[in-house]
Amino acid sequence: MTNRPTNNFGGGKTGIAHLLAAGRYSLAGARDLAKESAARHEALAFAAGLVVLFMCNARFGDYLVLTILFLVLMSIEALNTSIEHIVDCVSPDKSEFARAAKDLGSLAVFLNLCAGGAYLLAVLARTFGWIEW
Repeated sequence: MTNRPTNNFGGGKTGIAHLLAAGRYSLAGARDLAKESAARHEALAFAAGLVVLFMCNARFGDYLVLTILFLVLMSIEALNTSIEHIVDCVSPDKSEFARAAKDLGSLAVFLNLCAGGAYLLAVLARTFGWIEW
């Protein structure tokens, strides 16, 4: 028999109780993420993107793609925020590994922002007849 480490976060819940607990943890994470100014700015950019799509008389699929990109962005932002919290705890003083970890997390967010911006530009280009797809 193998001894596996356990944690007390799940409380050993199973079934519906586990599902409800996971939902509460996710809501707590969403509240934490909402405290981050970067996440709030990204939510405003998403809202602006929706307005752009509306003004372009966009297709349903365009809204769907932008929404999926936004959800992926929020996921990456949550992971980046987690990395920053852990690094700040493990290495309160400046260190090379802390800088690299934070920079890589920031890069992941930036690349997803670029993907969203590129998609909006492509929708605008299609709307104005600069490209066809």
